[in-house]
Amino acid sequence: MADSNYILTPEGRQKLEEELHYLETEKRAEVGERIKVAREFGDISENSEYDDAKNEQGMMEARIAEIGRILSEATVVEAPKRSSKVTIGSTVTVDMGGRERVFTIVGGAEADVAVDKISNESPVGAALLGNKKGDEIETTGPTGRVIKMTILKIEH
Repeated sequence: MADSNYILTPEGRQKLEEELHYLETEKRAEVGERIKVAREFGDISENSEYDDAKNEQGMMEARIAEIGRILSEATVVEAPKRSSKVTIGSTVTVDMGGRERVFTIVGGAEADVAVDKISNESPVGAALLGNKKGDEIETTGPTGRVIKMTILKIEH
């Protein structure tokens, strides 16, 4: 695992493969059509539609390249089915000062805090790894604040 900069769960790999397929097929065609239509407006040197479409094309191609790089370099890990410890791919319920939170530990390439998928490299994710149900953990968050947690449940 040390050779790879990217760690993905099987679900994360599938999600990236689906995004790549969408970008390479549907989105490329859509952006290509926008560029074609914008060219028909005439002089492209002062054509904001053309500029917008070309910018979108550039961002899309950069994302396609990024996903391709991640997929080619990634190590895909599955959480062990019978482990009592937190691993990458585990969904962990913790008590944080009387408030229950549920996190799924993933690699940085698929982390999305909006849906409680936290990176194994984040302070909370790193602190949870290797611990068992009932363990009390203390770590320092990104703002320097001390975070105390008790693991209530681990699912793989």
